[in-house]
Amino acid sequence: MPVDVQTKKSQSPSKELEQVFLDHYDLVYRAAFRITGNSTDAEDALQTLFMRLIRRESTPDLKGGWPPYLHRAAINVALDIVRKRGRSVSITEMEPWIKDSRPDPYREHKSTELGAKLRGALSELNPRAAEVFALRHIEGYNNRDIAKMLGTSTGSIAVTLFRARGSLRKSLRSFVGGQ
Repeated sequence: MPVDVQTKKSQSPSKELEQVFLDHYDLVYRAAFRITGNSTDAEDALQTLFMRLIRRESTPDLKGGWPPYLHRAAINVALDIVRKRGRSVSITEMEPWIKDSRPDPYREHKSTELGAKLRGALSELNPRAAEVFALRHIEGYNNRDIAKMLGTSTGSIAVTLFRARGSLRKSLRSFVGGQ
């Protein structure tokens, strides 16, 4: 059950944060997992995010409430983990254009490789572009929702996505056959 305004006023900051954790654990974990591709890293992202919140002296800007804030924060922490560890794991959720219902070990191997390459290329984007790309193409938000989350215009989001896709295309060109 989400924390309401009445509960918020009567709870201490640590109790409120505990309730936020209980209410939104799944959201943070799933967002982090989709970026990192494995449960250990997703758990690390979850722990890192909530440790940062515990250490904060003030409540973060929650214009849209906890879910949008936590979702964005989970993506950013997960991207940080991918960048720091310098390793990539299969991310089949990000390759719907490759999937086919017929089993094909070679294609599955290439899909896993592409996922690893894509994750590596994503970690090389500037943080804002990586966040916008992840919100749009991994999490499925539309440009208007992303703009609202980030406090910017839909035009700015469209330009950021265009540039991010161009950078990713350039990074992946040799892998996909120079297309």
